[in-house]
Amino acid sequence: MSDNAELIKLYSGQILALAADIPQTVRLDNPQATVKRRAPLCGSTVTVDIVLEDGKIAQFGQDVKACALGQAAASVVASRIIGRTASEITKARDQLSAMLRDGGPAPDAPFDGLKVLEPAREFKNRHASILLALEATVEAIETAEKTACA
Repeated sequence: MSDNAELIKLYSGQILALAADIPQTVRLDNPQATVKRRAPLCGSTVTVDIVLEDGKIAQFGQDVKACALGQAAASVVASRIIGRTASEITKARDQLSAMLRDGGPAPDAPFDGLKVLEPAREFKNRHASILLALEATVEAIETAEKTACA
């Protein structure tokens, strides 16, 4: 398949639709934690704000400055993030990483919508951008939990 055909397959209508309609893009006024992550290769950034209640994400806000793939991933994550625990989010991050890097299956529900990003497996230079939203959220949860214990 030609490079252009691969790119057309990669940037499917579903990915572009997700990228165009990212939920939870209003930053929180009083987050328990804020984390900004950057993909050094492409310069994509995601900033995540969270509030935890009873060990679950109660409030979530994000600012996404990424390629369409990073935006699509952030869209899926934000649409499923409220009410999720640290272990669910960490598992989703690890499963997404394994899907991209090792050819593993798509993440389990509720993050199974990340399956749309399977065609990005062959584009290793895009993996960091795709993982940003989940990595920033995991780090924000860790920060919020440390602050709550201090």
